[in-house]
Amino acid sequence: MYGLVNKAIEGLVRQQFGDSAWARIKEQAGWTGAHFVSMDTYDDEITYRLVDAASAELGLSPEQVLEAFGDYWTTYTMEAGYRDTLRMMGDTLPEFLGNLDVLHMRVGTSMPGLIPASFALEDVDDGEWLLHYTSERVGLTPMVIGLLRGLARRFEEDVELEALEGRGEATATFRIRRVVRSAGND
Repeated sequence: MYGLVNKAIEGLVRQQFGDSAWARIKEQAGWTGAHFVSMDTYDDEITYRLVDAASAELGLSPEQVLEAFGDYWTTYTMEAGYRDTLRMMGDTLPEFLGNLDVLHMRVGTSMPGLIPASFALEDVDDGEWLLHYTSERVGLTPMVIGLLRGLARRFEEDVELEALEGRGEATATFRIRRVVRSAGND
C-alpha cells in the first residue's frame, strides 16, 4: 500500500489516542522507520500489522480499528491534498459512490502500481442503493463501512448501512438506505 494509508493510520491514532499510543503501536508492529512517505509503496503486511497492533494497544477489534480508519480517511484525504479531486467526483452521496472507480483511476495516474478496490453502485429504489465492493486485499470490508459513514456525513446524509454479504472477505455488498426523519424525530 502507499505510505498515504499508513500515514493516515498514524494520524488517526495520534489525533484520538496521542503520540505515546502511536509509539507503542509502531513498536508492536515492528515498524522502525521514523515516518512513512505518502508516495512510497510499502508491503501490505506493514499496514495489517499496524491495524493488529492498534487493536491490541487500544482494546478494539481489528474491525473496529478499520471502521474508524475508513471514517477518518474521508477527511484525511481532503486535508492531504485531494480536496479538488474529491469534489469533482460528485455533489451527492450516490453520485460520489458511482464515481469511486473514476476517482481511483485519476489518483492512479500519480501513484503507479496503485491496486485500488473496485466499486459498482446499483440504484435499488429512490434513496436506496447497493454498493458492490471488490478488492485484491482480504479483510478490509469493515473499512468500507467506515468510509460510507464518513461520506454520508460529508454529504449530510442520514443513512442506514448494512453489509449484506462478504463482510471480512475481498468482496462484499452493502445496502445504503437514506433515512428520512419526520420533524418530530430530530
